[in-house]
Amino acid sequence: MSQPNLAAVEQSAIRKISWRLVPFVALMFFINFLDRTAISFAGPNGMTQDLGLTALQFGLASGVFFIGYILLEVPSNLALHRFGARRWLARIMISWGIVSLLFTWVSSVEGLYTLRLLLGIAEAGFFPGAILYLSMWVPARHRSKILSLFYLAQPLTVVFGAPMAAGLIEQHGLFGLEGWRVMFMGVSIPAILIGIAALFWLVDSPRQAKWLNAEEKDWLTRELDAEHQQKQHKAHHSVRSVMGNGRVWMLCLIYFGFIYGLYALAFFLPTIIAGFQQQFGTTFNVMQKGLITGVPYLIAAVVMFFWSKDATRRGCKTWHIAIPAMAGGISVPLALYMDSPLTTILVIAITASSIFAALPNFWTLPTQFLTGASAAAAIALINTLGNVAGFSAGYITGALHDATQSYALPMFVVGGFMLLSAVLMLLLNRRRPQPLHQPTSLAQEQQ
Repeated sequence: MSQPNLAAVEQSAIRKISWRLVPFVALMFFINFLDRTAISFAGPNGMTQDLGLTALQFGLASGVFFIGYILLEVPSNLALHRFGARRWLARIMISWGIVSLLFTWVSSVEGLYTLRLLLGIAEAGFFPGAILYLSMWVPARHRSKILSLFYLAQPLTVVFGAPMAAGLIEQHGLFGLEGWRVMFMGVSIPAILIGIAALFWLVDSPRQAKWLNAEEKDWLTRELDAEHQQKQHKAHHSVRSVMGNGRVWMLCLIYFGFIYGLYALAFFLPTIIAGFQQQFGTTFNVMQKGLITGVPYLIAAVVMFFWSKDATRRGCKTWHIAIPAMAGGISVPLALYMDSPLTTILVIAITASSIFAALPNFWTLPTQFLTGASAAAAIALINTLGNVAGFSAGYITGALHDATQSYALPMFVVGGFMLLSAVLMLLLNRRRPQPLHQPTSLAQEQQ
């Protein structure tokens, strides 16, 4: 096949994957993150009062999710590698949808803890499974683009999810339920329905995709097989050896800082906004609070798109990850010293933009030197240990707030972890100074 024809086949195949697979998996991720963080909307809108929660108990309920999630993350991703993404991701989604629906009728602190633990068990493996699944469909030079499109779902979950949750909360009395209970019901049912749809929409490999033509299937299979063989030739990584791989553990620590910042914002931003009335003397209704919550994430979605586009064009560099980590670490505590709701939200937007600019580029790293079951294990391990931060962020933020009656110290802790991620990323680059991956262009690849 001539080079112009080969370039056309490449562009066509990546375009079809971008439109056919990525939006659906992103929709799954949208619902996943919304169900996981629904407690943040429920807390300041009736649940905390109805269940008699302190900030520490709310933080513990937010974080206990990650105990079950962490324990089953690696086994779940290995099961996905063995049984296929289509069935496994659908199974995960249906399971968490059912558990999430049960929050509608929770009546005690103990019941809340139990359901959050079960939700983590049900969701275990979804996010690293989705990352692995999409990584298995495109060559390395296209992954930054594909993963950034996928990752757009996470900030957009708050942009659209916060007003949607607010709208559901305002349906107080529907079916005889408090508004926050209606919200849990409303965000859970889509998970079950989309999980069932995934069984019919997802495809496990390019060879099985009826929406790719023969040339596109051949090109993708050839490229992915060559990449697989190249990784195996450079180094043999078993699942067991991954657990002792220093680079993998360094990535775990870097990811920890980003996820600590992500969930500290996700779980407590609605509560911080609810406190604007006391802090600044301003009053917002439930819908206005939901819209305000979405503002930093809307800005973050735009920044992430263009930052990842630049990483795809240049080839992902260390600074594509380290600079956002530094910006986030500096900005997050500064938000508490602003003199108005507007300036506070704008500084928080810098933090959110920093986190989301770094994450899709970060996830191109593990599959650069691992493949097959070892890649599945590494991605799951990084996500598992990184998500220890999910538990830590909720618990530590709540405990420090109760101890100091302020969010100042908790936010300085968030900033410290993000700055640590920046430092570790620079140290990782010193151990591996070459570019993280090459630019997307086929012409550049051939030079």
